[in-house]
Amino acid sequence: MRIAKTPALLALSLATLMGTASAGEADIVDGKVTALGENRYRIDATVLHADEGWDHYADRWDVLAADGRVLGSRELAHPHENEQPFTRSLTLTLPEGISVIRLQAHDSVHGLGGKTLELTIPSS
Repeated sequence: MRIAKTPALLALSLATLMGTASAGEADIVDGKVTALGENRYRIDATVLHADEGWDHYADRWDVLAADGRVLGSRELAHPHENEQPFTRSLTLTLPEGISVIRLQAHDSVHGLGGKTLELTIPSS
């Protein structure tokens, strides 16, 4: 890569390299599972992401089984630029035999990635 020779070109080069990906990946920083009975659970996920508006924001989080199967997803309908981290919930009926789940966030630029969180399923 060539180094820009003027301050304006250097600034433009850095901005181009950073693009809209400066917010990084979305992380799950906390979570909770509450038994509701009959294999139904309320799952709360706390997501942290430096949302930058509609071009780059955390747009979903998933509940995954230990084998990687997606058990459910919570779509996030808008950026949360002024609410970080933020917590949203999802109610799911989980299949018999699921004892552990993993929460993973998704953002509109990087897709799935960032920190995940593993949670133990309480008795229903």
